[in-house]
Amino acid sequence: MTKNKYLSLFTILLITFLASAIGGFTTTSFKEPWYSQIILPSFNPPSWLFAPVWTSLYVMMSIAIWKIWINSFDLELLKLYFIHLFFNGTWSVVFFGFHQIGLALVNLIIIIIFIIVLMKKYLMKDRLSFYLMIPYFLWSSYALILNSSIFLLN
Repeated sequence: MTKNKYLSLFTILLITFLASAIGGFTTTSFKEPWYSQIILPSFNPPSWLFAPVWTSLYVMMSIAIWKIWINSFDLELLKLYFIHLFFNGTWSVVFFGFHQIGLALVNLIIIIIFIIVLMKKYLMKDRLSFYLMIPYFLWSSYALILNSSIFLLN
């Protein structure tokens, strides 16, 4: 990863949104008709909400790790972020692509563990990076409740 400030931000954003694109492609390709046929909880958000929420979260996640990177060049933490992104990107593949609700739930638990570990490490290095991760943690916790409910209903 480059130590150039703006090139590193661009690179982190690019990698983060590439992970998102894999999930988005899988979702659009394999969501229907399966998703319309499963039982969803009453608190399931409308489909149009996911794109703006995830776009905002990906930008905040990227800025959080970028701030850590430009201030400390912590390669181990950057690697941890990218490993976490792998699990984030594969959730849609597991849920929408393979239609494996239970396995997606396990994947989501792994993602939340990564988020907590990242947040703890961010707190020691850069408070703003920590705060930027709070919405992601909250949304992922909501997703855990949603995924668990779908698992129990189906």
